[in-house]
Amino acid sequence: MSGLTIGNVAKRAGVGVETIRFYERQGLIEQPQKPGVGFRHYPADVVLRVRFIRHAKELGFSLREIGELLDLSLEPEQNCGEVRMRAEAKIADIDCRIESLEKMKGALSRLVVACGTQNQAQSCPIIESIVEESSSAD
Repeated sequence: MSGLTIGNVAKRAGVGVETIRFYERQGLIEQPQKPGVGFRHYPADVVLRVRFIRHAKELGFSLREIGELLDLSLEPEQNCGEVRMRAEAKIADIDCRIESLEKMKGALSRLVVACGTQNQAQSCPIIESIVEESSSAD
């Protein structure tokens, strides 16, 4: 029988077997039919697909977005403009997250400075600030 077992696919793609199963449940890769006897066998191109998914995740794409990219990659005349728009949207999203993280870092840095050398939890400015923010959220 030709093809790769799930373990071989996982090893060649640099992921765990559970990752392969998860991608199957998410509809990102197709689960082969189980033969009457033995193991399922995946086509060799599944390794490339799993590597594509993994790399797209590293670039910040969600699994839903990756599914859309995979769909676009299957079109005979790939619309590079569509893919570019999605990449530009992802860049904008990353810029927003960076800005948000910078704000969090600044707030925490100010709290650390305000904390100074105090070692008592009941008068710690960091704890007090968190308590104040959680109280005002109501």
